[in-house]
Amino acid sequence: MFRKTRLFTPGPTPLLPAAQFAMAAADMHHRTPEFRALFQRVLGQLKIFVGTRSDVLLLACSGTGAMEASVSNLTSPGDRVLVLTAGKFGERWVDLTKAFGCQVDVVKAPYGETFDLGAVRAALKPETRAVYVQATETSTAVRHDVEAIAKLLKQAAPETLLVVDGITGLGTTHFDVDAWGIDVLIGGSQKAVMIPPGLAYLSVSDRAWAAMETAQNPRYYFDLRKERKNAAKGESAYTPSVALIAGLGAALDYIAGQAGGDLEKGRMVLVDNAQTNAAATRAGLVALGFTLFAPTAPAAAATAVAVPEGMSSDDVVKTLKTRFATVIANGQGEMKGKIFRIAHLGFFDYLDTIALIGAMEHIARDTLKLPVDYGQGVAAAQKVYAEAVTQS
Repeated sequence: MFRKTRLFTPGPTPLLPAAQFAMAAADMHHRTPEFRALFQRVLGQLKIFVGTRSDVLLLACSGTGAMEASVSNLTSPGDRVLVLTAGKFGERWVDLTKAFGCQVDVVKAPYGETFDLGAVRAALKPETRAVYVQATETSTAVRHDVEAIAKLLKQAAPETLLVVDGITGLGTTHFDVDAWGIDVLIGGSQKAVMIPPGLAYLSVSDRAWAAMETAQNPRYYFDLRKERKNAAKGESAYTPSVALIAGLGAALDYIAGQAGGDLEKGRMVLVDNAQTNAAATRAGLVALGFTLFAPTAPAAAATAVAVPEGMSSDDVVKTLKTRFATVIANGQGEMKGKIFRIAHLGFFDYLDTIALIGAMEHIARDTLKLPVDYGQGVAAAQKVYAEAVTQS
């Protein structure tokens, strides 16, 4: 049998063909009028995609680079910050803030769960300069309630900045950045915008810009004020990733094209697509007897699934790849071997979901020896899709 490789990991995600073509043709120099026009157009598109009137910057780095920038540009050694962590990427915020000399308060939730808002309120102090949190904790496929956290900060700590890692949240979650009061929202190129790793983007509020004027931590490459000054001229402070920026422009054009050329509406279509595919996947897997790892706060970016006691998720990951050329993600850190993760963000559609569930029926029967019938999971997924289409 022929086998077509399918990527179901939450980053990198499948590449958009139009973006691949644009990247292949991007042989322009970055200090030319042609590139300046492209760069300014993409920055304008990103503001619509993020959903903000504030500045959005592009950095040639992974999302972690933008996370670091949001610490180095907003804090000084000795500043008190609050990190909300429930997985490997929340733990990254802890490491980053400590690396820049912050006094770090931490609110933890168990892997697979989200935070108690009462605990967040109790951890806030009058001197808390910033709160750092994920929109989606990709390592456990948990969605955190950013809107509720933002509302709490407005009530209990109105001077405190809110910094959100939306690297897998953007394009899978509906945000109202300005109305909620998100001061920094971070995205990454290898996620919902369907291009390779190598770009990070972030929105920066007026409050965040003001905070940078008093922040004393060192910064050079990740000096956001320098990037803002250069972006106004259609340039980056340092050598940009020209091909990736061209690909990003093509991807944002494609997203707009899903709604007749309206990028804001296209963003909504992209989010709804991820949410429908995630819900269909969850229903299909539950119908096969699998246990969701994050049932109370499931993300739309990815679904995390616990394997039966005495089994290893390694077997699921390896068998899907060897038998069906389908690549999913294992658990990270202490969750390796305990859960597997299936992505829904970016260039996935309903038929991809049906193919994945169909393959999982074989895995459930043949590898995990679960008592399932062919079509059992697919039927459950189809029902979710049919209901979503009816309501739309």
